[in-house]
Amino acid sequence: MKLWPWKKRAKRTGAMAQTLVLRAKFDSAQTTPDNRRHWANADYLSADAAASPSVRRTLRNRARYEVANNSYARGIVLTLANDVVGTGPRLQMLTDDGEVNRQIEAEFMAWAKAIDLPGKLRTMRETRAQDGEAFAVLFNNDKLDCPVNLDIRLIEADQVTTPDLLVPKKTSVDGIVLDEFGNPTEYHVLKNHPGGGRAAFTAEYDHVPAESMIHWFRADRPGQNRGLPDILPALPLFAQLRRYTLAVIAAAESAANIAIFMKTNTPAGGEAAEIEPMATMEFEPNMAIFGPEGWEPSQIRAEQPATGYGEFKREILNEIARCLNMPYNIAACNSSGYNYASGRLDHQTYFKNIRVEQSHIETVVLDRIFAAWLAEAVRVFGFGEIADLSGAGFPHQWFWVGHEHVDPAKEAKAQATRLANHTTTLATEYARVGLDWETELRQRAKEKELMQELGLSEADAIPQAEEEEDSDVERKAA
Repeated sequence: MKLWPWKKRAKRTGAMAQTLVLRAKFDSAQTTPDNRRHWANADYLSADAAASPSVRRTLRNRARYEVANNSYARGIVLTLANDVVGTGPRLQMLTDDGEVNRQIEAEFMAWAKAIDLPGKLRTMRETRAQDGEAFAVLFNNDKLDCPVNLDIRLIEADQVTTPDLLVPKKTSVDGIVLDEFGNPTEYHVLKNHPGGGRAAFTAEYDHVPAESMIHWFRADRPGQNRGLPDILPALPLFAQLRRYTLAVIAAAESAANIAIFMKTNTPAGGEAAEIEPMATMEFEPNMAIFGPEGWEPSQIRAEQPATGYGEFKREILNEIARCLNMPYNIAACNSSGYNYASGRLDHQTYFKNIRVEQSHIETVVLDRIFAAWLAEAVRVFGFGEIADLSGAGFPHQWFWVGHEHVDPAKEAKAQATRLANHTTTLATEYARVGLDWETELRQRAKEKELMQELGLSEADAIPQAEEEEDSDVERKAA
């Protein structure tokens, strides 16, 4: 394999060939009796060796179990998918022919609705969060009620495997065949899910070319070819959260089940009625009960949940959400401890992560889907001279549903200031809320034309109300 800049290396001289040994001491590199157990599981495996098929299968099963049984895990995964994908992306073509642009946009959105593209994208984001990777196969569906028969079939990561690959090869990873440059050339997809009933009788798999497969995952290490769950670091925390909650409930129930506790201060050998240890007696309501001689009744105080119960759950949820760059109030769906300033500050980091996620899904998933759709659509619709743009990459961009501002009045004022100062454009401001500026301006022009036709005038601007003074809490937080 040739490496840039493809020049021959000069021979090293004797002085250059000498090896310099640098000795440095780092505390973290020392193994002591205090840290030996902490670093016992640290290894030097490669990315693919660390994420072996058995390891990935175990992590997938445990992540799916938590998402299925833990309310917080399910809510966090669903919220992440809804925030990243929302109601789906919108296409805007950027060619010089406006009419062709509008025709392509309309036909693509109709096709996306026919195959439920937004729903499949949300499923892919949920799958990536709990399974670590999402797979989608592009194929022709003749039964699709749409002029373009291209369709997308989602498959689980369990099916992408090579059952007869006993010894890993240099040019292949579990379920993926690579070329000499590390590019996938084909994927091996089991015809039946390994967890299904029919999978026990057959291990046949299809050879799917890389052009027909979409593989979406986050590569955390160089050379990584299979994904790990996004919630991987939080899996033990989910288990601790559920165990602690169940333990608190069990302790509270145990205390509530004992109505009266009998105790005696009589020393051993003193005069007191003999009672068998751990004996019980029934009480009837509205009755006066006389206890045995020498025994004094007392009631167990309810001490559950403990005073630190809420704080413990908050800290655990905050740590869980950190691996997803999600603030606590979104993970817990509770903003009772937030004010305006702190809530907006936390959301800025989260929304920045959402934009990164959307950019990644555009590159890995949407652009490939659009290229495959356009190749079929050109043969069906023609689209004028769009075929001449095959070498130009079909200039386009994607719009996503914007996030509502916490204070719409303040945001509208800031938007007007930016437009007045020429520090922004209508295209940018419309894109913030996931709208196409050309479509919105044409709609606005139609509305104004109809108003003039009907003899209607635009309503007078409503006088701006005086802004209420911020509370002391908001001023301090700001």
